[in-house]
Amino acid sequence: MGIRDGALNNGVLPVQVSEDFLAKLFKAIEADPKTAVTVNLPDQTITLDATGDSEGFEINPYKKNCMLNGYDDIDYLMSNKDKIEAWEKTSFY
Repeated sequence: MGIRDGALNNGVLPVQVSEDFLAKLFKAIEADPKTAVTVNLPDQTITLDATGDSEGFEINPYKKNCMLNGYDDIDYLMSNKDKIEAWEKTSFY
């Protein structure tokens, strides 16, 4: 498991942005430490609120689903209990 997966498993969303966007973020925060930044997980974007500058980011769809629903791995499996039980009834061991 990498650092990124560990962060996601603990409810921390690591977002990687381009160097240009990162420079804009730092410049805005240096000018005003209370600068607002919005991270939109469903749309996979991060936006500098003052300027509207925005950039997309990647996330594993499974991890995204877990974060949006507050699931850990067990919660995810339990949310699919009906599907798992249906599969078990049709599968041959």
